[in-house]
Amino acid sequence: MSLLAKLKRKATQVQADLFPPTEFDPKKLPWIDHSAADVAAFVRQFKPRFPLTYNLEEKLRFWQKNGYVILEKAISDELIARYWQDVEELLEHPEKYKLMTRIDLPKFEPNQERLIGEFPKEDLKGKYVKLNDFHHLSETGKNLMTHPAITNFLEAIFQQQVVVMQSLTFMYGSQQPTHQDFPWVTAKIASHLAAAWIPLEDITIDSGPLYYYVGSHKLPKFNFSNGILFTNRSKRTPLEFANYLDTQCVAQGYPKETLLIKRGDVLIWHSALAHGGGLITNPDKTRKSFVCHYSTKEALPFHRFKPQQEPVVQTYNGVSIYKHPDYSDQENILPA
Repeated sequence: MSLLAKLKRKATQVQADLFPPTEFDPKKLPWIDHSAADVAAFVRQFKPRFPLTYNLEEKLRFWQKNGYVILEKAISDELIARYWQDVEELLEHPEKYKLMTRIDLPKFEPNQERLIGEFPKEDLKGKYVKLNDFHHLSETGKNLMTHPAITNFLEAIFQQQVVVMQSLTFMYGSQQPTHQDFPWVTAKIASHLAAAWIPLEDITIDSGPLYYYVGSHKLPKFNFSNGILFTNRSKRTPLEFANYLDTQCVAQGYPKETLLIKRGDVLIWHSALAHGGGLITNPDKTRKSFVCHYSTKEALPFHRFKPQQEPVVQTYNGVSIYKHPDYSDQENILPA
């Protein structure tokens, strides 16, 4: 990084410290987040990269109002099955792979996140396991997260080059408290963020299904005392954040819905949609899922692990995926 670039980065940090943002930057909002956004006019001129398999105008209007959209029967069983085969290979032979994995069990404190081969195999197949960025190893994962149905929608809402930020693969439900994504999954532009949940099996009510507050992406932002992004300087806690979201969503009449999504469907949600993981009432019930976060090249021109390094770019279905800067020898080690 040049001296000028370093000075600009430092100046930006100082400005953020002195004048922390309390809302998304209105100059950087995706077009559809503006109050005057004309969906019908946009659809008339938009040229999708792939043939559309859904009514784009209907889906965009739903997103605009509710903060999420479901693409029904978008993904083939074959593609999902191939991805899960890669997951099973990883869990059966963890010593062969370099993948950061988190297991939220007390016995692994204080280091609950480590290379997958450092965990006992029996724990990797149990609960509270989060496989981070497995798409780097699995080329099928890359094809799945950039499926044409997903790419078309993301390119429509961002109108920019779409970039993969990260992915998470789960066997069981997370039971995560209510939250919004943008304070944690951060890029240079907080509003340039969307997520997709790709169920790898039909989701049932007893497996800790996802819930969300419909329309909650329009809530005023929570201030962590140093703005809308959570950092080590924040004086307010994630639990205070969750309480704010639950309380405000009820007070403002945003209905809470539980999503019993089917294998083959895709949920895409807005970065500010308040959501969480429901209670697991059957501890043996799985909730196999692949969760992916996306941004734009403007907001994320680097791999998040090496922001000062020029990324090596791969392209899948028109979406940019940066190679892992530390484990490039493992990139696509499980080919499609």
